[in-house]
Amino acid sequence: MTRRRRLAFAAAAVLGATLLASGVLFAIDVYLHSKYERSAGLNIWGYRGPSVGRKRAGEYRVAFLGGSSAYGYGVTWTEAIPAQLEQRLARVAPSGRTFRVINLGYNNEGAYSFAFTLRDYDYLDYDLACLYEGYNDLIGDPNHPNLAVFRHDSPVFRLTGYMPIFPIVFKEKAAAMLTGGDPGALYRSSTKTVFRPPLTTRAAAGVLRTTGEIGQSLERQLGKVASEPERQIGPVDATGCKYPWGQYCRSIAVAIELTLSRGRQVLFITQPYASVGEGVRMRHVEQQREAAAMVARRFGGNGRVAYVNLGEAIDLDDRGLSFDQMHLTAAGNARVAERLIDPVGRLAALPD
Repeated sequence: MTRRRRLAFAAAAVLGATLLASGVLFAIDVYLHSKYERSAGLNIWGYRGPSVGRKRAGEYRVAFLGGSSAYGYGVTWTEAIPAQLEQRLARVAPSGRTFRVINLGYNNEGAYSFAFTLRDYDYLDYDLACLYEGYNDLIGDPNHPNLAVFRHDSPVFRLTGYMPIFPIVFKEKAAAMLTGGDPGALYRSSTKTVFRPPLTTRAAAGVLRTTGEIGQSLERQLGKVASEPERQIGPVDATGCKYPWGQYCRSIAVAIELTLSRGRQVLFITQPYASVGEGVRMRHVEQQREAAAMVARRFGGNGRVAYVNLGEAIDLDDRGLSFDQMHLTAAGNARVAERLIDPVGRLAALPD
């Protein structure tokens, strides 16, 4: 065999192995999506709940954005606010009109993520964007704003719109195996006695963790091709919001302007006021007051922009409605969904 043929053979072997490995990982990922998308996971397109198809005649689509409280942390996808809102809107929908509410929330994301998410899912042809997040921006530190955009951490998603989840699932399962069901323990330093799994369990966990790391490594390599500009929030002076809420207000304004530029509607929603402590509650009230005032100043004359304050809608100290003074139970989400029927219904009644 000549040197050229040996090189060609080697290249073909490497390419074949890479394609085979990628195919296997892709098959695993699709399986995990199908297994978890109806409980705590995401569908293949990166949002919660079943994938929606092409928009039908008479259908009014709502994109629901936010962090873990929009996503429905701690409950199934059918018990989260978007699914419960869709169910209630269906009961009051006039003849010939259907409603679809799509859950685009994700844990830890703040207002900065809104513009990214709205652009990413422009193809869903939503009519209304509900902006439901303030908790994850409560720190209000201009030097360390919340710039989390979970989906954009994946180069595969940025390039294709497909959201791989097997690296996350595998590494979390490995963590749970190594810590007796407490994956968070891996990230806490402690000198006390901890769970020691048997050798067979440690070996299985090692395989899962290594496989997950391989997937993340492949994504990092792909990231060199699908790089993005550095994440940052622009100047805030024009918002008119007092310190330290300028960055939060700017992110809200950017999301609203983006939605309006596409001929769509916006509903900005104040979440139930935080109840972790009196200081935190006062901070949340101030944050929302500043943001609502900004929305009124900049968009008050636009009938496609609405605001609803659910700050007092739920007592987050009520364990029947919130299990941790922030995230809502199924009953708490149902109450929020009930309060959103009228504002969403009014916007849906507007002429195109």
